[in-house]
Amino acid sequence: MTGTIPILNLKLRKAATQLAELPRALKLVWDAAPGWTTAWGILLLLQGLLPVATVYLIRNLVNNLVIAFRAGGDFRPLRPALVSAGLIVIVLLLTELLKSISNWVRTAQSGLVQDYITALVHRQSLAADLAFYDSPDFYNHLHRAREEASYRPAILIESIGSLLQNTVTLVAMAGVILRFGFWPIVVLLVGTMPALYVVLNSSVRQHQWHLRTTADERKTWYYDWLLTARETAAELRLFALGDYFETAYRSRRRRLRGERLELTRQQSIAEFGAAVFALASSGCAIVWMGWKAVRGLVSPGDLAMFYQAFQQGLGLMNALLTNVGQIYASSLFLGGLFEFLALRPEVADPPSPCPILRQRPIEVRFRSVSFRYPGSQRFVLDGFDLTVPAGSIAAIVGPNGAGKSTLLNLLCRFYDPDAGAIELDGTDLRQFSLDDVRRSITVLFQQPVHYNATATENIGLGDLEIAKPDTVAKAADDAGASEIIGQLPGGYDQLLGRWFADGAELSVGEWQRIALARAFLRRAPILILDEPTSAMDPWAEADWLGRFRRLAHGRTVIMITHRFTTARVADRIHIMSEGRVVESGTHEQLVAIKGQYAEGCT
Repeated sequence: MTGTIPILNLKLRKAATQLAELPRALKLVWDAAPGWTTAWGILLLLQGLLPVATVYLIRNLVNNLVIAFRAGGDFRPLRPALVSAGLIVIVLLLTELLKSISNWVRTAQSGLVQDYITALVHRQSLAADLAFYDSPDFYNHLHRAREEASYRPAILIESIGSLLQNTVTLVAMAGVILRFGFWPIVVLLVGTMPALYVVLNSSVRQHQWHLRTTADERKTWYYDWLLTARETAAELRLFALGDYFETAYRSRRRRLRGERLELTRQQSIAEFGAAVFALASSGCAIVWMGWKAVRGLVSPGDLAMFYQAFQQGLGLMNALLTNVGQIYASSLFLGGLFEFLALRPEVADPPSPCPILRQRPIEVRFRSVSFRYPGSQRFVLDGFDLTVPAGSIAAIVGPNGAGKSTLLNLLCRFYDPDAGAIELDGTDLRQFSLDDVRRSITVLFQQPVHYNATATENIGLGDLEIAKPDTVAKAADDAGASEIIGQLPGGYDQLLGRWFADGAELSVGEWQRIALARAFLRRAPILILDEPTSAMDPWAEADWLGRFRRLAHGRTVIMITHRFTTARVADRIHIMSEGRVVESGTHEQLVAIKGQYAEGCT
């Protein structure tokens, strides 16, 4: 026992530190649902006081019954007992009514809190730098926030509500018990000390286990996605990989399940020992009060009231400890949530942003830019220089890993360079607001998103402000997607993708045309095309390239491509190798110097 006290003190100190998050948690609940939270608080107060009223009414009922029995057949002394019994029935009915109303209020409240926390996670994910997505630790934080946001709010509200309600009841019960002396309170507290240790220790161990196994939980989620996703279905069948990944999934799940079961087994044994100690303590107190009743020192009603109050007090103490454990576990989660929400992006707006003139073409210049991705020691760009005159078309050609797509990431300010500067019309990109920069650029990504929405929505997402039937149709025609859409059963109203009923799947090349239309819809002065013809057949490519110069008129265009046929439409072609431009010129000039470009053309 002497060794337990310091450990318990340590647990209490840690718990106090974590429970410091409780005010923030309550503010979270209040911000999400102020009206429902007010109703919740009133109901908790009423529900906390009703058990005390029941205890006093039982005392009166027992004493009145004793008087009635002693009076023999006289009915008059029985009336107060009947009144007490009637009041008890009313209190019990009121208790059930409040319980039902409280359940309704709590359901509405927890739903709002869950949605509020999920919205916070969504906003933080959208605001986070792309660099965060290069960190496994960020994924761990995000995974825990997303996973536990689905059920933690309900547990937190339930636990806080029970804690407040039980505290009100326990304080009132303590007033009843104190009529018989201070020592029953001491017995009550001593009897629950082992349970307090078990609750805190179990919460800490569960949380530590959860932190330690987050990566494994994410890996099981990944295996589950591999086994069920449309994107992987063909390859898993062709190479017969289903059993391999299913075995890997089952193996990790078996280990996680075993570890969780062992933690629960140890907790159950500890809880049983604490419960036996608490029962022994309460048994001693009740036997002592029974002895006083036998000696006539207390009335039968007092004995009944003490038994009810002490037993309820013991139950309330255990319930409070359970509530504290649940709140402690939830506060550990909330601590992680608040850490996640506290992440601040490094790519941010300047204090006084400069305006961008989006009505005309913009010159783009990379000046001695060096950059490496977070966690990597290799510079993707190393002293990179490039100028794209306003209104011109530049093609960037080079092998995989040369840094071509990194230009897109830096120009959109998904990342900032480690050295050097990217300039728009001579002004450093970092002097503009992020919104202005990104509104000035439209992009066809190498792997565009396949939105499971209608064809109109898929294209309209390129610029929601101007997405009208006529603008969407023009963008589709410019991208060569109008014929594809015309062949769909529902035309522009046809749902694309197979996630939902009545959806139509497209080929890779057709999806690329839809994405190209989405990029064209936004009338931004800078147009970036990352492998725009990679999924097109030669006939479709020739048709689109024949119209491209007209479509690019009035914009500054950067085309990233492996295809020399695509590069030839550019005003100037730049060959990249190992993070630098090694050749620049027109198609004819580059063929004439017989360098890397000429080798690739032959």
